[in-house]
Amino acid sequence: MKKEKLYAEFENLGQRLGVKIIKGKGNFSGGICVVKDETVIVVNKMKPIEHRLKILATSFIDYNLDDIYMIPALRAYIENTRSLAL
Repeated sequence: MKKEKLYAEFENLGQRLGVKIIKGKGNFSGGICVVKDETVIVVNKMKPIEHRLKILATSFIDYNLDDIYMIPALRAYIENTRSLAL
């Protein structure tokens, strides 16, 4: 699957979970944070797509995704990231 399509699937997952994904530029890596009691994932759009995908996958690891439908490639990407994080 193309990386851009996978990125779009992460954005779709964020919408379904009610997690806002903010894209910005700057000197930061990105990740999950809470702003005014709202959970957001910040992604540096100046980083390579591989880095952005890893940030998103790492951010969604903490969510219970068992009952959430997602395409198999997205679930596999998150699970692969989870196994590498251990």
